[in-house]
Amino acid sequence: MVQGSLPTDAPGPRPGRLKVFLGAAPGVGKTYRMLDEGRRRARRGTDVVVAFAECHRRPHTEAMLDGLEAVPRARRSYRGTAHTELDLDAVLARRPDVALVDELAHTNVPGVRNVKRWQDIEELLAAGIDVVTTVNIQHLESLNDVVQKITDVPQRETVPDEVVRRAHQIELVDMPPEALRRRMAHGNIYAPEKIDAALSHYFRIGNLTALRELALLWVAERVDETLQRYRAEHGIGGVWETRERIVVALTGGPEGETLIRRAARITARSSGELLAVHVTRSDGLAGASPAALARQRRLVESLGGTYHTVVGDHVPSALLDFARAENATQLVVGVSRRGLLPRFSRGVGETTVALSGDIDVHMVTHERAGQGRALPASRRDLSSARRIGGPVTGLLVPVLLTLLLRNVSGPLDLNLTSETLLFLLAVVGVACIGGVLSALLASVAASLLLNYAFVPPVDRFTIDEANNVLAVVVFAVVAATVAAVVDRSLRLSRRAASATAEAETLSSLAGGILRGEHDVPVLLERTRETFGMESAELRARGTDAGRAADPEGVRAELTVPIGADGELVLRGRALPATERRVLTAFAAHLTAAVEHARLAEAVAEVEPVKAADRMRTALLAAVSHDLRTPLAGSWAAISSLRSREVEFSEADREELLATAEESLVKLNRLVDNLLDMSRIHAGALTLHLQPTGLAGVLALALDTLPESPAVPVVSHELEGVPDVLADPPLLERVVANLVANATRHSPPDRPVTVAASVLAARVELRVIDRGPGISPADLERAFAPFQRLGDTDNTTGLGLGLAISRGLTEAMGGTLTPEDTPGGGLTMVVSLPAARTPAEDVLA
Repeated sequence: MVQGSLPTDAPGPRPGRLKVFLGAAPGVGKTYRMLDEGRRRARRGTDVVVAFAECHRRPHTEAMLDGLEAVPRARRSYRGTAHTELDLDAVLARRPDVALVDELAHTNVPGVRNVKRWQDIEELLAAGIDVVTTVNIQHLESLNDVVQKITDVPQRETVPDEVVRRAHQIELVDMPPEALRRRMAHGNIYAPEKIDAALSHYFRIGNLTALRELALLWVAERVDETLQRYRAEHGIGGVWETRERIVVALTGGPEGETLIRRAARITARSSGELLAVHVTRSDGLAGASPAALARQRRLVESLGGTYHTVVGDHVPSALLDFARAENATQLVVGVSRRGLLPRFSRGVGETTVALSGDIDVHMVTHERAGQGRALPASRRDLSSARRIGGPVTGLLVPVLLTLLLRNVSGPLDLNLTSETLLFLLAVVGVACIGGVLSALLASVAASLLLNYAFVPPVDRFTIDEANNVLAVVVFAVVAATVAAVVDRSLRLSRRAASATAEAETLSSLAGGILRGEHDVPVLLERTRETFGMESAELRARGTDAGRAADPEGVRAELTVPIGADGELVLRGRALPATERRVLTAFAAHLTAAVEHARLAEAVAEVEPVKAADRMRTALLAAVSHDLRTPLAGSWAAISSLRSREVEFSEADREELLATAEESLVKLNRLVDNLLDMSRIHAGALTLHLQPTGLAGVLALALDTLPESPAVPVVSHELEGVPDVLADPPLLERVVANLVANATRHSPPDRPVTVAASVLAARVELRVIDRGPGISPADLERAFAPFQRLGDTDNTTGLGLGLAISRGLTEAMGGTLTPEDTPGGGLTMVVSLPAARTPAEDVLA
């Protein structure tokens, strides 16, 4: 069971809570479980009503209705058939504590206030009524195309995933495929006459197994989201091994592909999740090859994993922080590329193992192990050990060097110059270890010891010759100067490396934006991962997030302004100043993304208004221009007939009447086209879909043409194809428009061919002409309203025929696409769904 929460910051009563029973296929027992839940709550004293329950005449399910109050359904008439729907107003007026509403993805009969039942449920929840409902996995919008590929049956009723995700509880109603088929065979799901068709088509073992896996995985993802939210809200940093997550650490080196494949094999064996992470640091990874990282990212994604980039001062800690934030159970790192000689300290892998705690670390060997140069040591701010050890070294090294030289200077015959240079080298070494202050201390100690032990007279702090005085003074100055220069050089090197790391992080962010990652949630997740935080969210400035205070002060909260009235809230570790600079750039991108989302929403609201305005302008232009000719012709003919000044013969009267009739017929056709175009654009077209034969449609379409076509029309293979699911009068209009357009452009000696064929679960009708055709650049422009594409005769219509044909076809769930006719000409392809077979009626 997955538990979530609905927004509760809106004023007024508490919104109702939604519970969803999710099943893999019809017949697993969702409605039974929903009614059982209602009976259980009613026994506890809760006011429960059955708002809508579809029992499909199953006795065991119908028995669960006993003892539950049912709200009478609303009756609607559609296409001459009586239907019953959820009476939303009656349930709102009854106002129970809990309403049981079956079939979340159901499409309501036209005429009901809401198109979909999930929209009815949204109103119940907004009124403070808890709702228990049911849905099958094939009705989720994100899985619609996947289910169609598995079952070869299109699902026309879908519900947005977000509606189900927002549910307070999601409970999976599971049943093994074999048990479900036994229920089917025993007659517990469908009527006896439908059992064989169902078992041999939709309810095959393979189909049911795949649907069951989809349902289990979808619910598992929701469970994982809930667990991560709980861990973040309660500040839980330890690893909970609820699901294997394998993190592979990438440096951008040549061993990366070996590590990725090794981690992928571990993931496959454990049925876990693969995450690759690259730590951007300022002491060595700044030189990582962007091309190598890009190749490794593509490899990770091709193996089903995800790629992440984080910033960390200390690579092992950054890796482990990321792994714990993602609740990872295993970490894969490569054996160090450093050779054996320069290994004076533990590498990243050894340090990671020492700090890993409850995370298993795999040290994977590779062909480059032990063959590389020494990796640069971390040289950010001095550690505590170096701050203490630097001054101690500054005192001990000159003393030890003095003792060493006192013992070997005689045999080696070293003079004062050589001894001075050796002391200078020691001071430079101290500067590299402890910084400039330690080097200054070492230079003072070295000057004194050099005077005492090696400048005559020895073993005394006195100098006999002026040259030796100058030598000691110059030594002290040079030592201090060299120490300062070395220290400054190291600090500048660290700054340059840090700037390179920041640039790499910003480059990764820019690359994500160029790949289309404009959504605010995506950028928030990238920000959280990059800085290794526990959570990242946007909220209105000045509001309280409502989280409990951290008594130990471990979880810091950082806010960054976003736009004029928002702020980015990060929770987790405290960020140093260098990372805050990078965070400012992330905040700027988030500000732009928020503004982009607002502008997109505004554009979406304005676009229908602009489209309607364009349509009105075009209609007015058409009325003022193209309707003038038939109006003028009919008006002139009728005025002449009514005139008493001229005596017309019978033949003249017939000709004038024929002219008036022809003009009025054209006028009526033009007005019908304008009205159809308006209905299509407004979405107010009424459909009556039913099985329709193409041969009969073509015959009626030819009869409705205003005049007999000058070019013959030949049909081919229309009788042998299945019926299509369409509105017969509208399909006649489509075929008539396409045939009229084809005969208008086809040569008199080349007939227009109308043919049909079957492709998967659809029927394709082709209207083929041998005319001049259309250039590729104008194929889509031909479907624009009021477009004639070079016609010189503006009296033949408004240029709406193809636009109306496409609009009517798409309204019936089909497509209309143009193709080049082989050998010259144009072919219009109408693709419509085939009428349901008996096997598909099982799912209706």
